[in-house]
Formats: sequence, structure tokens, C-alpha cells
Amino acid sequence: MADVHLPTTLMPLFTGLPRRLDLDAPTVGEAIGQLNERWPGLRDRLCEPGPAIRMHIHVYVNGERAWLDTPIPERSRVDVIAAISGG
Repeated sequence: MADVHLPTTLMPLFTGLPRRLDLDAPTVGEAIGQLNERWPGLRDRLCEPGPAIRMHIHVYVNGERAWLDTPIPERSRVDVIAAISGG
């Protein structure tokens, strides 16, 4: 089971989406797929068609930058961070 932390910017877009939840997924891509099953459309917010993680989204597994094929070991922390820019 992984401890997944999501950006607060997603909460208003998906009813019932928690800031933190536990998921059992072998890779980051599988975790995003599970989230999308529960909250349809969430994958589109996190991934480009192709698939690849969107440029403004950063995913970390245990503090290390991750990609869709990055494994998620048991008892890992997964942080999904939305980069914010402005001027």
C-alpha cells in the first residue's frame, strides 16, 4: 500500500477526492489509472495523451522524481505536485 498525496487544486474538480489516500499499485501509471477509475477525468488532468505525465505535474516516489513506469514499493510515499507559475 502506498501513501498518495494529491495537490489541493484537484479537490474542487472531483467530488469526494481526498487530499491523501492509500493505493495498492505496482507503478505510478497504475496508480493514476486506479484514481481515474474512481474519479473519471483525473488522468487527463495529470497525463498528456501518449501517455506521459504533464509538464506542470511532478510525481515523486519516496522523494525521488518518478515517471509513469516508476515502480511503487510497499509502504512508499507518492507525492503528486502541480507546478504553479505566474508573473
